[in-house]
Amino acid sequence: MSRMDIQTRLTEFGIAVTSQRLEVAGILLDKPQHLAADQILAMLRKKGSRVSKATVYNTLHLFAEKGLVRALHVDPSRTFYDSTIHPHHHFYHVDIGELSDIPDEQIRIMNLPPLPPGTELENVDVLIKIRDRKI
Repeated sequence: MSRMDIQTRLTEFGIAVTSQRLEVAGILLDKPQHLAADQILAMLRKKGSRVSKATVYNTLHLFAEKGLVRALHVDPSRTFYDSTIHPHHHFYHVDIGELSDIPDEQIRIMNLPPLPPGTELENVDVLIKIRDRKI
């Protein structure tokens, strides 16, 4: 994705364009992927960026809040940011700490319970945690 395309995406989502936001978005929106903040920070450092850790975290929170990316909380201490924003489901491989998409046609949600009064359904996320089989 070109720098101009990234600027356009940020603007479309109501995000003010800054050089730091362009750098973070340039990595995260490069292709469909799931990245944690520390992975993005490492990739930025490898490219010679001087963006601070706090700026990376704040930028990712902003991107998720504005709907540019999806925040996926796989456990209390680990959040991934997904560049694919349409609703879809995931496998989380606990042993290697990686997320992968589950093809849409492989999961069908049926018979949801009645919602509490005064609420409406926003989204259903399925996260299936897997690990290597112990032999």
